[in-house]
Amino acid sequence: MKLWDKGQSTDKKIEAFTVGQDRELDLNLAYYDVRASIAHAQMLAKVGLVSEEEGKALVLALEEIEKSIAEGTFTIEGEFEDMHSKIEYLLTEKLGDAGKKIHTARSRNDQVLVAMQLYLKDELSSIKKGVVELFDLLMDLANQHQSILLPGYTHLQIAMPSSFGLWFSAYAESLIDDVYLLNAAYKISDQNPLGSAAGYGSSFAIDRSYTTDLLHFDTLKFNVVAAQMGRGKVEKSVAFAMSGLAATLSKLAMDCCLYNSQNHGFISFPDQLTTGSSIMPHKKNPDVFELVRARCNSLQSLPNEIIIMTNNLPSGYHRDFQLLKEKIIPAITALKDCLEITTFSLGQVQVNKDILSDPKYDYLFSVENLNELVQQGMPFRDAYKQLGEEIAAGKYQPKKTVTHTHEGSIGNLCLDKIRKKMNDAIEE
Repeated sequence: MKLWDKGQSTDKKIEAFTVGQDRELDLNLAYYDVRASIAHAQMLAKVGLVSEEEGKALVLALEEIEKSIAEGTFTIEGEFEDMHSKIEYLLTEKLGDAGKKIHTARSRNDQVLVAMQLYLKDELSSIKKGVVELFDLLMDLANQHQSILLPGYTHLQIAMPSSFGLWFSAYAESLIDDVYLLNAAYKISDQNPLGSAAGYGSSFAIDRSYTTDLLHFDTLKFNVVAAQMGRGKVEKSVAFAMSGLAATLSKLAMDCCLYNSQNHGFISFPDQLTTGSSIMPHKKNPDVFELVRARCNSLQSLPNEIIIMTNNLPSGYHRDFQLLKEKIIPAITALKDCLEITTFSLGQVQVNKDILSDPKYDYLFSVENLNELVQQGMPFRDAYKQLGEEIAAGKYQPKKTVTHTHEGSIGNLCLDKIRKKMNDAIEE
């Protein structure tokens, strides 16, 4: 069954190519198509395009389909093109002519738009919840290990003292930037496109504000052409937000791989979180973090894929948009998996409390010692020269202390301020 079927057959090769992965991917969206159809049916009854009895019957039948989706028994068989055709078939089978009226004043175009945007809103909220869980873990770890020193690196060369408190809370605060992007993507998705039909509106006297309220959109896309133009733009906005979070997770995963290596030995993980080698019995590999790194690096290409797919399309609908589902839905699943496994694994991290006893880290304190000379009255350039000469002559004896706690320093983590910043971001 096809919503556009006029009794003419389609070549099987053409049908297979144009349907693509819709049946499989639409199982992720069917719940949202039903929710939008319920709102649409209620609106049709409100404005008199279906009778009150027909409206109630449509809602009840749609709620039965919604239940089957929740139970996992809803399927889209090969004779149906997509979720829309299967749902309309079930309504017609149960209600007869009343079921055939559900498509009044809408198009498959705005059906896809509204289902996708409802889906993206829920997934963005779910991702945001996962971010907050990781944020809370990182802040707890920062508080727990804030006084344990950690070598800082620039150019992969030993640089200055850092701390585990600074490292953990740095990633926590970086996640706030990712929440800002998620909020922006959510706001763009939170505009009701239902009622824009094929992109040029409807001659029926429909009530789009009513469906906006029923579906809990913040506002509607007032211009019907703009609503259709949102196809691709919404997905691109979500992709940018996802890529920002993926970049944070990838960098964190890389740090974990590096810090877990024997050459660093800053952190370790329980054996059950690592994998072994087929020939080297000593190996304990951080495969989880390597896969998070690779998957998140791949996710950062998502905005570019969507841009390339859509950037030269004129206004109006084009079948190119169908392929967006193939990009965005699996990417959301992958990002949520990476977020969940990162939180799970990092929750079992083991911190080395005696890293800086190794003599190779003595030079970490050169800047601290230089600054101490400056505070005693020596000009900075003279102090810098003196320390440089001592190091070159092999006479440098570090004072391994880090005592400063002023704003912007290693000793001031500002954990309360970072928490407040995240709370404010969550409430936006």
